Amino acid sequence: MAKTRAVKESSVARLADKLKQGRGIVFADFTGLLVKDMQALRRELRKAGVYYEVVKKTLLKRSLVQAGLQDVPVEKIQGSVSLAVSESDETAPAKTLMGFVQKNDKVKVLGGVMDSSFIDEYKVKSLAALPGKQELLGRVAGSIASPLTGLLNVLQGNLRSFVQVLSQIQKIKQ
Repeated sequence: MAKTRAVKESSVARLADKLKQGRGIVFADFTGLLVKDMQALRRELRKAGVYYEVVKKTLLKRSLVQAGLQDVPVEKIQGSVSLAVSESDETAPAKTLMGFVQKNDKVKVLGGVMDSSFIDEYKVKSLAALPGKQELLGRVAGSIASPLTGLLNVLQGNLRSFVQVLSQIQKIKQ
């Protein structure tokens, strides 16, 4: 059954809202993917906090224009299009989809949107290879704490040496 104009307009408005709020957006082709595999993909994306939808190209194009992303070349995107959008993490859609692509070669990453501009599939793959936000924050915290840890070890080394000298003096006196 065909969708009515009102349903299409509400779908475009909802999708445009998701695209406006999206920090990381990735387009994928799911042609040939089995239903059970599609359900597994949706489950993985849901766990990662990523919104996933299969969408017609015409509705996607209208949604992109409404969201202010008219520079995204929808014409270059071939095949059945789905999009993964994350509102909180820029790398989550790319990481999750690329992880799924390694298990199932039927899904193809077509590109994405980063900072309101289109990125091709190679840049999406590079984005997926980056460490996660939490890991990067951990590295920064480690870098900040490293000099303090070194200073603490140096100060403790002097105390250890002093205690060893005292224990040797005590052994000599006994």
